[in-house]
Amino acid sequence: MGFQDNIVQRIWNLCHILRGDGVSYHEYISELTYLLFLKIAAENKIEELIPAGYRWGDIARYKGGDLLTHYRDVLTYLGGHAEDERVRRIYAFPTTVFSHSENLRAVINGIDRLDWASISMGSMGDIYEGLIAKNSQDARSGAGQYFTPRPLIETIIRLIKPTAGELIQDPAAGSGGFLVAASDYVRRTSRTSENKAAFFEGMEIEKGTYRICLMNAFLHQMDLRLILGDALTSDVYQLARPDVVLANPPFGARASSARKQRRDLPFPTANKQLAFLQHIYLGLKPGGRAAVVLPDNVLFEEGVGKRVRHDLMDKCDLHTIVRLPTRIFYAQGVMTNVLFFTRGTEEKGNTKAVWYFDMRSNMPGFGKKQPLASSHFAEFEQCFGPDPCGRSPRIDLGERGRFRVFSRDHIASRDDNLDIAWLGNTDLLPPPMEPDELAAEIRRLLTEALDHVDRLAEDLAPQEAHTA
Repeated sequence: MGFQDNIVQRIWNLCHILRGDGVSYHEYISELTYLLFLKIAAENKIEELIPAGYRWGDIARYKGGDLLTHYRDVLTYLGGHAEDERVRRIYAFPTTVFSHSENLRAVINGIDRLDWASISMGSMGDIYEGLIAKNSQDARSGAGQYFTPRPLIETIIRLIKPTAGELIQDPAAGSGGFLVAASDYVRRTSRTSENKAAFFEGMEIEKGTYRICLMNAFLHQMDLRLILGDALTSDVYQLARPDVVLANPPFGARASSARKQRRDLPFPTANKQLAFLQHIYLGLKPGGRAAVVLPDNVLFEEGVGKRVRHDLMDKCDLHTIVRLPTRIFYAQGVMTNVLFFTRGTEEKGNTKAVWYFDMRSNMPGFGKKQPLASSHFAEFEQCFGPDPCGRSPRIDLGERGRFRVFSRDHIASRDDNLDIAWLGNTDLLPPPMEPDELAAEIRRLLTEALDHVDRLAEDLAPQEAHTA
């Protein structure tokens, strides 16, 4: 285990102090954001961001009678009164999962005992991402369904090629994996004489995840405009029109809420993936490009799904679909794809053909014991080619190859069903699931069944109103 992995594991192990209080790993990572920000500010000589009396030393060396009350007061003050906007945003809406001063003291002491002299500000960003990845691997949390594996993110960004001067956006930002990786890519690939900055923008609905995303951006020293909101409501009007969208929208049906879904989507639906897909392709600038992770049902679902696919292929050049391997979302049994498309300058007929790369058939059984790696995407990247809009010369590898092209006419003959496969699947049986993975899979299937019931009820509601 390397030094960085060792630090990640030691910070992660502190979570066990809180497990007896019923604290989830996700709640722990959100809580760590409060503490790590103060400690990192102290270690990196940037404590002027933090008001005097509310810094790391003020809680680490607190000798009063009730540490937990003092800690809560610190969080509340920083969220409302810190002069630096980044600090106020990270500590906004503060809640703590600690219920005992003894546990808080144990975690503070554990953080203090780390070898901070060996941790640079740059490596701290990677350490924090390591903690986020640890959270995703906990099958019980369900977080793995929404965590996009780093090798997949890096592959998508190498193909999409975000550049200086572009607005790069994720409307379902999560912990910020796509945006942070895009920022790193732009820094590495921009010419030193380039004076245009890339602009990064995101939206996240969940407060704890919003805080984690802000911290992730801060540690990677990127300038991110992150909005706490829901892109499927009127909050969307706070977002600008992007040049590039990179996204892994949440799976499932939209939860019931007093807030109305936005009314400008042409095909209203409770299916969050179909709603997010509409938001993304309709919002792109002409010539803008996107890569979106979506489950299989988006490719074949009838009704609204079919109408959305037809509209997508009219307004955009849906040039590439990669069928992703199973179980790469940390044992969640979700079958996924990446759709690559470019917004056309006209409103009709932009998709002439769709190229497919099959990474699902005859592939290893990915999971905890065999994680996804960048090397698994090497053939796909070569087939995709260097043009980020999918216009590089390409070769159909035929029925025995992984890379094939299907014309728009052929897809139309399939009633716009994009769920196309041609390789027989002869892969080995995946390794058996651990008990917690099996429980998470059962939970996912039950949730999916309830989602289908919700969508069916939505489809039937107008008919019932009509016959009443």
